[in-house]
Amino acid sequence: MRIDTAKDLEVYKKSYSLAMELYWITKQFPTDERYALIDQLRRSSGSVAMNLREAWAKRRYEAHFISKLTDCDGENAETETSLDFARECGYLTSEIHADLLGRNREIGKMLGSMIKNPAPFILTSDL
Repeated sequence: MRIDTAKDLEVYKKSYSLAMELYWITKQFPTDERYALIDQLRRSSGSVAMNLREAWAKRRYEAHFISKLTDCDGENAETETSLDFARECGYLTSEIHADLLGRNREIGKMLGSMIKNPAPFILTSDL
């Protein structure tokens, strides 16, 4: 499959899907979490996909690309911590938490792989 945009990346599709699911799940959280846990989960999970788009735009320069991917990885880690808080606060069942956490970690592994081996994604002058 040809990758023309960041939206074609499997990691983008997975991160976007997780962010959207978290958006809908957090609608069920108590309203007093609106400016705390809800906001944090939505911002950190959405930032993974958004930073992937930025990374893609900066793939002409390997260091810039890796830097943005590292930002993605950091936001993904924040999402994991917020998921743990949501479970501990009783807003997520253990089953839903496990599913979301598994998907989050899969995204983290994909990002880690891209960070370790950015060459296939970097634009070269002969393209």
